Amino acid sequence: MLKCQIEIDNHFHFIITMTFNYLMLISEWLSLDGFCRYLMSDENAPVFLDRLEICQDLDQPLAHYYINSSHNTYLTGRQFGGKSSVEMYRQVLLAGCRCIELDCWDGRGEDAEPIITHGKAMCSDILLKDVIYAIRDTAFVTSHYPVILSFENHCSKSQQYKIAKYCEEILGQLLLTKQLDEVPLQPGVQLPCPNQLKRKILIKNKRLKFDVEKRQLELFLKGQQESISEEEPGIELNTAVVVDAELTENAFTENDINDNGVGREDNDAHPEVKIDVSVSVDVVNQQSNYHNNNCTNDNITLPITNHNQSKVKISDKGSLTADEEAQLMQKYKYTSATTNIHPVLSSYVNYAQPVKFQSFEIAEDRNIFYHMSSFNESTALGLIRSNVVDLVHYNKRQMSRIYPRGGRVESSNFMPQIFWNAGCQMVALNWQTADLAMQLNQGKFEYNGGCGYLLKPEFMRRDDRTFDPFSESPVDGVIAAHCSVQVVSGQFLSDKKIGTYVEVDMYGLPTDTIRREYKTKVVPNNGLNPIYNQEPFLFRKVVLPDLAVLRIAVYEETGKLIGQRILPLDGLKAGYRHISLRTEGNFPLSLPTVFCKIVLKTYVPDGLEDIVFRLADPIKFISEDEKQKVEAEKRAKQMREMGIDENDISDVPVLVTKKSSSRKSTKGKFPQRSVSLPPRSHNNAKTMSGPVSPSANSISSFGAGTAPSLALGLSYSASKKDNLTKDCKFDPIAGEILKSDKSYLTLLKKQQKELESLKKKQIKERAAMQRSHCSMMDRMVVGHDKEKSMQEKSLEKAIKKKGEDNCNDLKIITEKEIQQIVNSHKAKVKQLVIEQTNEWSLMVSSHITDEHETRKNHIIQQCELLGKMMTEAQSNQIKELKTKQDRESKELRGQQTKQSIDAKQEIRKDKIINKSERDRKVREVLESNTKRFVDERRRQATTFEKQQQDLVKIHTKQLTDLTNENQKEIVMAEQVFNEVKTSTRPESVC
Repeated sequence: MLKCQIEIDNHFHFIITMTFNYLMLISEWLSLDGFCRYLMSDENAPVFLDRLEICQDLDQPLAHYYINSSHNTYLTGRQFGGKSSVEMYRQVLLAGCRCIELDCWDGRGEDAEPIITHGKAMCSDILLKDVIYAIRDTAFVTSHYPVILSFENHCSKSQQYKIAKYCEEILGQLLLTKQLDEVPLQPGVQLPCPNQLKRKILIKNKRLKFDVEKRQLELFLKGQQESISEEEPGIELNTAVVVDAELTENAFTENDINDNGVGREDNDAHPEVKIDVSVSVDVVNQQSNYHNNNCTNDNITLPITNHNQSKVKISDKGSLTADEEAQLMQKYKYTSATTNIHPVLSSYVNYAQPVKFQSFEIAEDRNIFYHMSSFNESTALGLIRSNVVDLVHYNKRQMSRIYPRGGRVESSNFMPQIFWNAGCQMVALNWQTADLAMQLNQGKFEYNGGCGYLLKPEFMRRDDRTFDPFSESPVDGVIAAHCSVQVVSGQFLSDKKIGTYVEVDMYGLPTDTIRREYKTKVVPNNGLNPIYNQEPFLFRKVVLPDLAVLRIAVYEETGKLIGQRILPLDGLKAGYRHISLRTEGNFPLSLPTVFCKIVLKTYVPDGLEDIVFRLADPIKFISEDEKQKVEAEKRAKQMREMGIDENDISDVPVLVTKKSSSRKSTKGKFPQRSVSLPPRSHNNAKTMSGPVSPSANSISSFGAGTAPSLALGLSYSASKKDNLTKDCKFDPIAGEILKSDKSYLTLLKKQQKELESLKKKQIKERAAMQRSHCSMMDRMVVGHDKEKSMQEKSLEKAIKKKGEDNCNDLKIITEKEIQQIVNSHKAKVKQLVIEQTNEWSLMVSSHITDEHETRKNHIIQQCELLGKMMTEAQSNQIKELKTKQDRESKELRGQQTKQSIDAKQEIRKDKIINKSERDRKVREVLESNTKRFVDERRRQATTFEKQQQDLVKIHTKQLTDLTNENQKEIVMAEQVFNEVKTSTRPESVC
């Protein structure tokens, strides 16, 4: 309810804003003037307005962003004989540029202030100090995100120290002079994010090795400046070293290096100027004014240093004739930046350390994120042609800078799109030239609040994703787009009666780029409100909308540009839109607009429209029988809720009338087809129109070039998957089943015989010990009785001889002796019983122990045999599963081959379309089939792997259960042994 009220309030507010007619306001109607006002307002802008604000995540590493960059920022025109201006730095920074270039050279005169100029190219000079002030004043007016100063340093060490002090004193807290605590300069540590570097200026300059820098800095701080003089280079000199140097092929040669390790005249920006006696003081003053103030009205004659000492005359505009320029270029030789760096300036370099690029493998092995390399456009194009995937991966980790080749004397620009496609962050352009390349650059960086940082697509940031910009197949996770632009009319294009026409181009991946192909007819003699009503220009398949931009340009019939507009596709709004135009330099034009109808859809391959419509609205295409079944179930549920028992409802036969059958046969817009589809997911349920979303899976990823082949392939895959699921079930390997095996029963019989043999042996030992004990006891009793009878007989003899009355004392003595004999006998018997009992107990304990050890060994043997048998059975199951999987895989490959052949033959039979369109369809079908086949094989491989993993899990559980059971038996045997041992313990003899 609250949402509806908000929508009503917004609707009424919209009418109030657009309509000034009181009667219309009362009726809540939108007047014709209000509708026109709406069409021209920001509410109907061609792009989403939130894209023009800060809308992207700025907490990613710097290498994950495109950075708005400038080349030779100081120049206002040509590369030879051009003018340098401090104002250019102000203008590019205010326009959102975040990487600017400073070519530093030793200054002349008494002050010897460092200057910025295009060295040895007859360009004027500006003071570096003035540039630093301009950077301080304008760096963070348009954007608060970090600025990178790309130094191309040709200065001596003394002048480098001045540069460092100017940066430190003028920029102050804005200059980042040391690493952030949370982002140390260590291998494997990613670069800081733009939010961490807000309102910070980074220096990009060659840096000394850490130990050399530390030692020289310590000596310098102690006042020993002579220890870091020009005679001690900070790094090893390499003729191929590049410090953001352009024209690497023109680096030093051995003959150009002097004893100090620095090229001859390396610090001199103008070796062509030779002051001799013949030059008057006025000319020298004029020359100084020309270089420092960029304004002189007199012609200056500057001798060029060559063998003939020829002279070139520079006019008041600083321009050269064609012959003079050719002569200069013939003698021109580029000098790379110095490798002899002052330690103070070196210490200010942190997250943008330029290094010589050696190879992608070396860069990956080093894994140093703060190292970056610069390439001229020719070298970069060579890398893209040969190793584009490696370059994309390199740019996920480190930054790279691309700059124009030296042959672009007119300061023309290369097309930056191909380098953006490869993930290059700093694509540096000549901002003084308002050509198509700069228009694309300005239009692209207009998004995200114009902050100068644009987040690269996710697949160009993640290490686990591989991206080839030259691929024509859709990127995983990105929906391919379909775009059409119909140019309806133009408004206020010109106040002259001239003919006009409109061109619509698209720039993006090579497969998405369409240039100079779509152009409206020329409307003559009407520059005010021409009506084109052109047929829509179709961009049928845009593989990567995130990197694609749309360019709409209006030209006079003579080819002169009236206005243009760059619209990135990922923020484009569909519908009828008034598109305001801009100048060549991307400045807004107040009146000129183009009225267009823009349609954005999800790309659908040919022949799959029916299936897509069914997926988008499945209820619309459901059959009558299915509808009746669903409705009957719904009614039955409602009747149950009302308390009606199903047993009270009788089944009634339904008679199908001719009317219903005819209606059933004609129902639906599309013919009925037997198409088997995979389960719907939220990614596949996207609508056909609206803004292009880069996050969902492409519809074409599960579609083939034709509907029949798709149905066949999907139904085949589904049936095969069912068969696999059904066939891959194996009977569980239970222990009871294994125990019925012949080998196990044989082992039990063998163990039973061993146990019986042991018991017989023990019985014999017990019988022998019993006989021995009885014999010993019998002998002791016989000896006792014999000794006792001897005493009694002796007493009887004495009584007979002496008489009974005379033998009383003897009788008493004899009785005592007999009692002693009896007592002694009892003690001996008791001792013998104890000894025999102990001996018997030891024997019994030994027998029990032997029997227990035998039974325990038997259990272990049984467990080992069961484990071996289970392992063999499991191995056989795995072999059987692999055999089935190999058979299924072979069948799938054969079926896929047949599908490809059938699809190509079906397209070849279509004689209506021309050969190029037929070839395009064949190529598209093959690409789509290839992707689908790969996905099917990948899914099949995943299914196979999961089946194997599940089977291994089952086997592992079976082995674990068997081991646990065996362990329980062993423990139970130990318990029985302990109980038996306790129960057989002899009683103590008192």
